[in-house]
Amino acid sequence: MITITLPDGSQRSFEQAPTVADVAASIGSGLAKAALGGKVDGKLVDTSYLIEQDAPLAIITAKDADGLELIRHSTAHLLAYAVKELFPDAQVTIGPVIDNGFYYDFSYKRPFTPEDLAAIEKKMTELSNKDEPVVRRVLPRDEAVAYFKGLGENYKAEIIASIPSNEDVSLYREGAFEDLCRGPHVPSTGKLKHFKLMKVAGAYWRGDSKNEMLQRIYGTAWASKDELKQYLHMLEEAEKRDHRKLARELDLFHIDEHSPGTVFWHPKGWTIWQQVEQYMRNVYRDNGYQEVKGPQLLDKGLWEKTGHWDKYRENMFTTESEKRDYALKPMNCPGHILIYKQGVRSYRDLPLRYGEFGQCHRNEPSGGLHGIMRVRAFTQDDGHIFCTEDQILSECSAFTTLLQKVYADFGFTNIIYKVSTRPEQRIGSDEVWDKAEHALMESLRASGCDYVISPGDGAFYGPKIEYTLKDAIGREWQCGTIQVDFSMPERLDAEYVGEDGNRHRPVMLHRAIVGSMERFIGILIEQYAGALPAWLAPVQVAVLNITDAQAEYAQNVAQTLRNQGVRVITDLHNDKITYKIRSHATQKLPYILVVGDKEKENGNVAVRARGNQDLGVMSVDSFAKLLQDDIARKSAVPAPEQA
Repeated sequence: MITITLPDGSQRSFEQAPTVADVAASIGSGLAKAALGGKVDGKLVDTSYLIEQDAPLAIITAKDADGLELIRHSTAHLLAYAVKELFPDAQVTIGPVIDNGFYYDFSYKRPFTPEDLAAIEKKMTELSNKDEPVVRRVLPRDEAVAYFKGLGENYKAEIIASIPSNEDVSLYREGAFEDLCRGPHVPSTGKLKHFKLMKVAGAYWRGDSKNEMLQRIYGTAWASKDELKQYLHMLEEAEKRDHRKLARELDLFHIDEHSPGTVFWHPKGWTIWQQVEQYMRNVYRDNGYQEVKGPQLLDKGLWEKTGHWDKYRENMFTTESEKRDYALKPMNCPGHILIYKQGVRSYRDLPLRYGEFGQCHRNEPSGGLHGIMRVRAFTQDDGHIFCTEDQILSECSAFTTLLQKVYADFGFTNIIYKVSTRPEQRIGSDEVWDKAEHALMESLRASGCDYVISPGDGAFYGPKIEYTLKDAIGREWQCGTIQVDFSMPERLDAEYVGEDGNRHRPVMLHRAIVGSMERFIGILIEQYAGALPAWLAPVQVAVLNITDAQAEYAQNVAQTLRNQGVRVITDLHNDKITYKIRSHATQKLPYILVVGDKEKENGNVAVRARGNQDLGVMSVDSFAKLLQDDIARKSAVPAPEQA
């Protein structure tokens, strides 16, 4: 007898070894129809998988995250099937799952066109409707190499030839198409209904620029029609909100070929930067941080001591002077330890919190650069807390509370918490890692935060909490982080004198809230579709006159507001007022003030708020109060795109 234990603790017994599909059928016809795969003792398998000994089993359906993974993986194979049906001479290579979808690389004699993409997608739908079973078989490696060479699939043969000769390989067949794959896959093509091909791009075979350029077809796949529709709508919204497009329209910044991966901030964009920086500077001040500033260049030997040289050398910009090697800092932490070490530290000084708007440089590959979201020169709202072991929990909990407040002020209230644990390549003992990981998890529990574990994703010197925010259209952005580090203070010989009079190592907490200032501003621009809330808007108010007779009054109104710290401009051009209003509305200003003869005579302004809202006529003082109230509210709820 084989006993299967289900997730609810119930058990089912079978006289002969059952497949996952058999177990699903024994539970009910509905589950049997919905089953896409199974998890046997934690391992994801096909529904045809034979369970030959007692084991726990979870039936995987489209409602599960693993089910969506199976759908996307299998849809990549459906794409390859369709391409081979339409273009028999094309050679298939690899087709993995990626965020929100999949891709498959092909070698073909000519570029695929948009018309080809439409035809491929149509063929995928036809093959899905045929509901052909997906069947697995296993071959010895050499036999599989010969098989794919016989099909003319040289790339597949090369992949298989790189597998040890004593290993078997698995193949999956659906209809006339058979592909190399570890699996698992959905049981039939009919399970794949909701997909869309997105684009074609170039990709080198095995990621090596010395190899042939292949064609990579990207697609997305979802468990339901509604999910696919929502995702495509999100992409449309994301295109409208693209920070690079909005930067051109609103004159915020540009990226120039003379300095790739760095930002040229224009006056309005730099104003946004200053608002974010001054806000964060106040956060430092109000939460016990001392602001510091470290140098850009540090000796290679320091980076070797900390371990960064071995881990990040390829991404570091280096230089030489007087036979000494230096690196532009890719992060701020070693500099903060050197500041900490100046003078004798006592346990009474701890926790000691340093904060820096530290400019860092990382030699990112040119293909990975993306507007201001991914750059080579960036500034972090970086901070390091030196504390005792006993203070880790309270400091981490306080940081989470502070981060939540900051994100809420910027309009982000949906936060995902992830604890990234020890990677394979790391420094420090397991005992130290145990302490650090436990402290982070306890701090989140103490803060009432649900979290997920990300095994092996910690930094080489310590585990971390990653704080990921969701924006107005549902995208996720990992920004904040806090890391517990026992190792770097030891490597750089940082100490404090304890209550017992002996010397001890401090624990170092690496923390950032917005992360890269450049990236965070890019996120803000897209969050608000360029229509930033009044407290962040580079121009808060435009004052427009109807005729030249009100020009001086308009200037006086502007100066009155300017004296109160308002960011205000005037438009005194001899254009129709409707044109001027429309022109400034496209710049997404929070407020437009119109002054004519009546307003001038009574000392008033006609107020228009973003989104073509007519707020009526009011005194300048009343408007100033309205604006100050708006600024004080900050941005509890992000506004939809307006104007």
